[in-house]
Amino acid sequence: MIDVFRYSECDQQALRELVAALGMQVKHVKSGGAIPGSYWGDDEAGLIGNNLYLRPDTPVHSALHEACHFACMDDKRRSTLHTNAGGNADEENAVCYLEILLADALPDFGRDRILKDMDTWGYSFRLGSARAWFENDAEDARLWLQAKGLLTVAEQLTKLNRVTSL
Repeated sequence: MIDVFRYSECDQQALRELVAALGMQVKHVKSGGAIPGSYWGDDEAGLIGNNLYLRPDTPVHSALHEACHFACMDDKRRSTLHTNAGGNADEENAVCYLEILLADALPDFGRDRILKDMDTWGYSFRLGSARAWFENDAEDARLWLQAKGLLTVAEQLTKLNRVTSL
């Protein structure tokens, strides 16, 4: 098992509240159980409709990543959402950017830890690390989030309750 911050280690109430602000709910999966809606399988978060499935060993970065996919999609895609969030490369970059921003809302997690965990998991960015990408090469992701109304020009998150169409 790779060394990343796990759901069992985080402030679970804070994560549930953050996920709820995105219009989702956390569904707990017992230890060792198969995670419904998990695209990658193993311990990775699952996504079905507005439900985010997590096991105690699910990486928190995986939970945030899948929740951010939900936040970034429109109601039409949400209505059929099961396992594969879909989207294009621009959306994937926006999802990664948003999950980094949201990491700061979780006590004992934060930006430094999510960037480390993203690198440990194997995210690949052309500048060599999640931090280098986030700090130096993520303008397209910021602009995408701004265009969708999820981020202001001053990098303040907006409209976290995504129950309406983008």
